[in-house]
Amino acid sequence: MSKMRVSISPSHPSRALLLFLSAAIVFAPLARAQSQSQSQSQPSPSQAPDQASPDAGGPGGDNGTIALPKKKEAPEDAPPPALAAPKIKNPQGLDNYSIRVDVPEVDVDVGVLLEKTGQFVPNLKPSNFKVYENGIEQKVIGFKRVEAPITALLLCEFASTNYYFIYDMRNAAWSFAQQLRPQDYVAMMTYDMRTQIVTDFTQDKRQLYNAINSLMIPGFSERNLFDALYEAEDRLTRIDGHKYIILIASGRDTFSKITLDKILQKVKNTPDVTIFAVSTGGAVRAMTEGGPGFNQQLRDLDYLQADNQMKTFAKMTGGMWFSPRFVAEMPDIFSSINSAIRSKYQLIYHPTDPKQDGTYRKLRVELVDDEGQPLRMQDEKHKPLKYDIIARDGYRAHLEVE
Repeated sequence: MSKMRVSISPSHPSRALLLFLSAAIVFAPLARAQSQSQSQSQPSPSQAPDQASPDAGGPGGDNGTIALPKKKEAPEDAPPPALAAPKIKNPQGLDNYSIRVDVPEVDVDVGVLLEKTGQFVPNLKPSNFKVYENGIEQKVIGFKRVEAPITALLLCEFASTNYYFIYDMRNAAWSFAQQLRPQDYVAMMTYDMRTQIVTDFTQDKRQLYNAINSLMIPGFSERNLFDALYEAEDRLTRIDGHKYIILIASGRDTFSKITLDKILQKVKNTPDVTIFAVSTGGAVRAMTEGGPGFNQQLRDLDYLQADNQMKTFAKMTGGMWFSPRFVAEMPDIFSSINSAIRSKYQLIYHPTDPKQDGTYRKLRVELVDDEGQPLRMQDEKHKPLKYDIIARDGYRAHLEVE
């Protein structure tokens, strides 16, 4: 049997395929090793930076790169952003509104005068004052010394009763006019059975002197003090600021329509008016007082009541009352009035009872030392000095409707 020998030529297709398969089998492990080493040394596509992404940066998607804006880096010292104000929505039909709360404030003018000389006591401190309202101590929040021009009404009794009364009235009015200053405003009103405005408010002292000199012959003997004082209070309420009434009269009343209770209520409830009262006819009363007869005794009682009324008007408003007997006393009296009017301490406080109910509040002012004890004064010779505290004895609270 003869053997057949087959030879394979390089150009034969079967042989080429066999060589390709052999080479693939031999080099396959080597290719896998190289691929693993390359994968360990090079970052993955997800970790590699996207060079095609825009400056703003952002993740890539199936449809391309998504651009996100860069956040600005805040400086380290920048304050935190403020919280947004809460938005409150009113119920339907209700507009915005505001609430105003009025805190009442009380001003108390206090004069401290030496009892013997009537001189003003300076250099007192806020800690030297204690203010009580209806017996309850108040906290003083404001303190200052006040010295300013005055606005005053000279209210004089001008009735045909006795020449000595008219003589005292004219001398007292003249002494008051002499102590006025150019910035002061003063008016003059007289009364007998009815009132009469002699001169309106003026700064001209000569006009006031002429008004005083014109008071020569009165028309009536009746003295309606209560009616005149009521009218004077009414007129002064139309003027802003603090006002003064210089009441120069005997203090007696004959046919007034206003009763004593009503005039006291009027004086008590009229704010910013202080009354200084000077009684007339002291010399005549001193000569005839205590005489025999029932009529004389009744007259003495009438004048005692008149003095008490004048004193009450002054005390209720923080003023002073004087009862001179001689003309020579007039300059000193009006010097004391002048000091009391122009030199005062003003205390301001918020009352502990803030109700604005129109009630009358009683006031009391005391002077104390640094230890809280009653203040004691003495002169250069270490002798004790007595002093008077001049202040209103109360005030009327405002009503909410006022």
